[in-house]
Amino acid sequence: MMPIKHIKIKKGMKAGEIVESMGDMGFGARKISEAAVILEKMWKDKDCKVFLGVAGAMVPGGMKEIILDLLDRAEVFVTTGANLTHDLIEAIGESHFIGNEKENDERLNKEGIDRIYNVFMKNVVYEKLEDFFEKNWKAFQGCRNIREFLWKIGELSGKGILWKCYEKKIPIFCPAIADSGIGLMVWGRLAGGKKINIDAYDDMKEIIDIAWTAKKRGVIYIGGGTPKNFIQQSLQFSKGADYGIQITTDHADGGGSSGAPLKEGVSWGKMKKNASFVDVNCDATIALPLILGYLKDKV
Repeated sequence: MMPIKHIKIKKGMKAGEIVESMGDMGFGARKISEAAVILEKMWKDKDCKVFLGVAGAMVPGGMKEIILDLLDRAEVFVTTGANLTHDLIEAIGESHFIGNEKENDERLNKEGIDRIYNVFMKNVVYEKLEDFFEKNWKAFQGCRNIREFLWKIGELSGKGILWKCYEKKIPIFCPAIADSGIGLMVWGRLAGGKKINIDAYDDMKEIIDIAWTAKKRGVIYIGGGTPKNFIQQSLQFSKGADYGIQITTDHADGGGSSGAPLKEGVSWGKMKKNASFVDVNCDATIALPLILGYLKDKV
């Protein structure tokens, strides 16, 4: 057995040094350090295809630059329509604001302010989204599937997460795109008699092909949800993931995918039994910046 080493914070200490010291601690601190080490191995393995799944309100929470950095290493990106909607909102010139979860929500509603825990957003942003989709509707007519549709939005927006996926040609999947502000914008055009023909199932073939042909696979799950499951089901057609980190605040006893530990995936063939993986039960806005701070010094 190795003795616990008590962390000592020194003046001028780097984030990477803190995370490295956390590896000699117990509880959640050690899990964050383990995740950083596994992610370092994943990124250094040239045979490994990295699948990034992001749920939760990461963009409103201030995590856009972190996601952009992760996309420098990821070959596949799966996320929620909400994250992409908030990314597009910022790309067209709007912002999210520091708020307070104790504010009177009835008053906020009257003032046209939407609340995401302690983050505020002006409801008027949806008018700008409507203008964006109305102006560019013809450009979406040639899109066969959701990935092509999202790349086109990225091309037209010119900045942010969607644009980076388009620019780097990172396959981006959003199986629940209808469950978002972007989905509402498309529905609004369809309800007005306009047409668009996007195959919602075509993306499944592409992500399964990527998983099937990869020599090795690594997964990064932020928040679980649909993005995690979409990646997980593609891994059932391969030999499972070789590396994995999951950062979630959910718990296993509810039976949901978001709280299911990565070890559970071994029974499905989604995770190799000898894989390097760890579950971090923590708010991703806390854990992920620390992990990335470590990796900035290592990779």
